[in-house]
Formats: sequence, C-alpha cells, structure tokens
Amino acid sequence: MSYKAIKIEELKLKCKAPLEGMYKLSPLVWEENGIYQMLVRAVNTSEDPTQKVARVYSGTSKNGLSFKMSDGPVIAPGTTSLDKDGCEDPTVVCVPKGYLVYYTGWNQTKMEGQLLLAKGKTLETLRLDSVAISSKKPYLNPKEASVTQLKNGKWNLLFEYADQHRSKLGRATSKKAEGPWKIKGEFLEAVDGNWDSYHLSPGPVLADANGQTVMFYNGSDDKARWRIGWVKLGDNGKITERSKDPLITPPKSKPGETDIAFAASAVLVGKQIWLYYTTADKSIFRAIIALT
Repeated sequence: MSYKAIKIEELKLKCKAPLEGMYKLSPLVWEENGIYQMLVRAVNTSEDPTQKVARVYSGTSKNGLSFKMSDGPVIAPGTTSLDKDGCEDPTVVCVPKGYLVYYTGWNQTKMEGQLLLAKGKTLETLRLDSVAISSKKPYLNPKEASVTQLKNGKWNLLFEYADQHRSKLGRATSKKAEGPWKIKGEFLEAVDGNWDSYHLSPGPVLADANGQTVMFYNGSDDKARWRIGWVKLGDNGKITERSKDPLITPPKSKPGETDIAFAASAVLVGKQIWLYYTTADKSIFRAIIALT
C-alpha cells in the first residue's frame, strides 16, 4: 500500500487585523468533539528579519477547510530569554487536564531556538511550563516536534535539529507525554542523490485506515528545495518502508519565494487522510491523501 494526493485545497481563514495581514504557516489541525481545531504560526510581513516575530493563533472549523480565527494569539513571545523573539511551529497533545503544546521559542540575540512546553486547561490559558529539549551540541536549535504514543505505552518525540550545517531528524522518548525526554539519536537519514539528500524534518505521525502507522516527513536537497514524503513505522516505532519519490511537490515558486512544501499535521477522516502543509513559507493547504 502507498499514498497519493487526490485533491489539494487552500485553507480559508476568517480573521481580523493584525492576523489578516500576516503570513500564516505551520497549520496544526486536530479533531476534537466533532470540531476541527487549529493552531497556526503567524508572522508579520517585514523585510527586516529581526521584525518577523512569530506568534501562535487558534481557530475552529466544521469542515476542516474554513477556520474562524482567534482575535489574539494564544501563545506569544514572553519576557524570558527562551521565547522573547518568537513562538513557532506548535504541536498539540490532548490530555485529560487540557492541552500540552510543544513549540519553538526563538532568541534573536543568540540566534538560538529551544523546544518548549506550554500547558493549559484551555488553549486560551496556555502558559510556558518548561524547556522540553534544550539547544546543546550536537542537537542545536531543536524544533518541529511530532509527539505520539507507541503501542507499548511509551511516548515518542521526533524533532528537527541543526548539526554540521544540516537539518537532521532526531528522536527522543519518555514515559509521559510531558517528558522528561531522553534523546536517542538520529532517526531518519538523508539519501544521497535523492530529493531528500540534505535536510530532514519530521511531520505528523498517525495510523491510516488500515492501522498502519505513517509519518509524513519533510526533506530537501542541498538547494533547500523542500518536499513531503512518507515513511511507514512498525509497532516499535522503527522505519519499515520509505517513499522513493515526493508525495507533494510545491507549485513553481515566484521570484523571491522559497521553493518549499512543508507538512505540519494530519487527520484521519474515514479512509482518507487530510494532510495540512505550508508552501513558500506563507500559504497553507489541505491535501486529501488516499491509500493506493
């Protein structure tokens, strides 16, 4: 069995200023009590990188395509050095007491990111709790967390980190969804001469309609041309099969745009998978993925 994108649609976000005029990316979507919830990274459109301060907004939808967004951010830069210059790429774990949200806190002065954990009974009451994975060699600037529970009960956290001028894909485990996390090393390696020959980053992990666990991951060549592929995972979380070609390639980029398709989340709906992703670091889409 393999996977094929049979339909691609751009998300519609109903929002007010200032979100209306921002870039929206990294759409984290999940279903809860018949409603589709979303967290999205929003970045103001400045030419000055120091002014591009990310924050996280929430939204709700009945159809998973058109979302009504919050008036203000649910996660915003704080007063500590951990996330004073940006909050990026949220990942949600629903727990009995509310929500765990893993996100990247950015410090522009140090040019450093840390993988942080926020907790809250509601999305509107999220507060920074702790550093989940700190930026230390060889796992510098950890980000893009993908958190799932294995069939043996342990929790698995896949994350992107910087090492030897590359983005690599690492793995950490814990007995609890909130950690503490123990890093196990590199999880998925680049393939020489292939579309994913240089940079790698995790995407969403879920079980498809046949019960097969799959991760949609992000990979690029040495020109930072990012595409989306997939790997199948066994019960122990180890890789059993990998796509040879990209599942999703972005449309041809315009001058000045990045050549990127980057998966953020996925939801199983019937026998299909709704895969949410970003192109050109500013536009967000839903791909309907069918098993073939």
